[in-house]
Amino acid sequence: MNEEMLKQVITRYENASFIVNRRLNALLRDLVPVELTVDQVFVLRYLCAHGRCTSSELADTFCVGKSSITAIITRLFDKRLIRRIPDDKDRRVTYLELTEEGKRVTGEMERKIQLLLTRYIAQFDEREGEAFIATYEKLARVLLEADPTPKSEK
Repeated sequence: MNEEMLKQVITRYENASFIVNRRLNALLRDLVPVELTVDQVFVLRYLCAHGRCTSSELADTFCVGKSSITAIITRLFDKRLIRRIPDDKDRRVTYLELTEEGKRVTGEMERKIQLLLTRYIAQFDEREGEAFIATYEKLARVLLEADPTPKSEK
């Protein structure tokens, strides 16, 4: 891709990404129970999909500091949506997993999110949907394979 085309594509991506992220986050906030934040819901969904994990894994996955994840975990623990499980072999390691109530809340949120996204993704025909998700997944792979440390932290 030539430099001018690349510049145009980046500008279009930034504009579309801003709208999609802002609108979807606003719509998600409206779906989330008042006692939870969108970030807390994302952590619950991650735990539901991946099972038991550590706070370090969550911090890496969500690209946030350990103190931010600790605050989210503490709030979820206080709401009895997750439990902390010490590792039998290494006392420094604590695993996190959903409680039954956490599973129930996450299942409820999954259904609401599916209904919300269906309203928009259903606007694509099958070919457009496949092309969109293949391209978006490629961007995700490129980002995962890139150097994870932002230049501001080097």
